[in-house]
Amino acid sequence: MHQITKSFAAAAVCLTLGHTAGLTATLGEDGLHKQPWFTITFKDIAEDIQTASDEGKRLALVFEQRGCIYCKAMHEKLLSDPEVTDYIKEHFIVVQYNMFGDEEVIDIDGEELTEKTAARKWGYVFTPTIVFLPEDIPEDGTVADSAVATMPGSFGKWTFLNMFRWVNEKGYESDEHFQKYHARIINELREQGRLGSD
Repeated sequence: MHQITKSFAAAAVCLTLGHTAGLTATLGEDGLHKQPWFTITFKDIAEDIQTASDEGKRLALVFEQRGCIYCKAMHEKLLSDPEVTDYIKEHFIVVQYNMFGDEEVIDIDGEELTEKTAARKWGYVFTPTIVFLPEDIPEDGTVADSAVATMPGSFGKWTFLNMFRWVNEKGYESDEHFQKYHARIINELREQGRLGSD
């Protein structure tokens, strides 16, 4: 797997947003908020699925855009929470996409696109949108065809984190729909006295 180094990402950022428990988000020249643990790749989807699998993780794509207040909130409120980020980093590789960007993307079907034409092809129109890919490279189809789950928009901590948990636990293969899974986890959190904002 060809991988651009983290130092390249560090060079691309220009504004520190803040610190929470040692986690730092930055604002890149493209206007997107960055996490130091996001993975920078050549955006070849099949290759990225394989890399994630080799590391015992899953691939998640996050679509954002310049000036997106919901993306900003996601970074400042959710991705600054160690409970959220520790879980994601342990189980997922997250690759950021610019909804209107021009970086090259290679779809699962081999079509060469840009970030913005990929977003249109796959039908993603909201930011942030997080797309969860399968463990293994599909034999054919596109990202939209192959995604096991999609989370469009901004949510509270437990909805957000539970979606990552549900995908990691392969809830999409069970009879327990995400909403039922989420409700069960919320009830457990309530019983433990840990219920947050949602």
